[in-house]
Amino acid sequence: MADIAIKFCGLSRPSDVSAAVDAGARYVGFVFFEKSPRNVSLETALALALDVPAGIAKVALTVNADDAFLDALTDQVPLDMLQLHGTEAPERVEEVRARYGLPVMKAIGIREAADLEAIDRYAEVADQLLIDAKPPKDADLPGGNGAAFDWDLLKGRKYWTVPWMLAGGLTPENVAEATAQTGARQVDLSSGVESAPGVKDPALMQAFAAALQN
Repeated sequence: MADIAIKFCGLSRPSDVSAAVDAGARYVGFVFFEKSPRNVSLETALALALDVPAGIAKVALTVNADDAFLDALTDQVPLDMLQLHGTEAPERVEEVRARYGLPVMKAIGIREAADLEAIDRYAEVADQLLIDAKPPKDADLPGGNGAAFDWDLLKGRKYWTVPWMLAGGLTPENVAEATAQTGARQVDLSSGVESAPGVKDPALMQAFAAALQN
């Protein structure tokens, strides 16, 4: 399973970037959502992005962001992809792609079979999809809650027309099972490699990568 791509999201310190690179990440994610313990400023994101080696995609996670914020973000921070993690409609995904000329990843929350219907709609307008656990109704965060969904829901639905990532409650202990069960070739996680909310643990990041390789 060594060819499964890893995205470590919610990096907020230079040491997080170094640890992600050392663990073989192909994507690194920066969160721009004030309620998140992983939220970073544009200034911090710029400094972190400049430390990311070439060949590793820099992804900005936003939640229902307006054009004013996205204008400032894309002007100030060198990015390779925008991740829309709110309730953005397919039409909004198309607008963002056209306005900024960057690939767009759309997060889709899954709790039950009916939630899968959104995948095909967004696959028509997004460059990638992030299949995540739908947050609890009282959650403050749209992702990064450490919750998984029923991976059996993806059986028989392994392939869509665009690349996709599996997210939601992934840890070093369960990622091998998750990828085997869903057929995912890309995985995204944040809280599963943290020692405290927003604090990445390099040892856990290494353990996560090793779990995929072994």
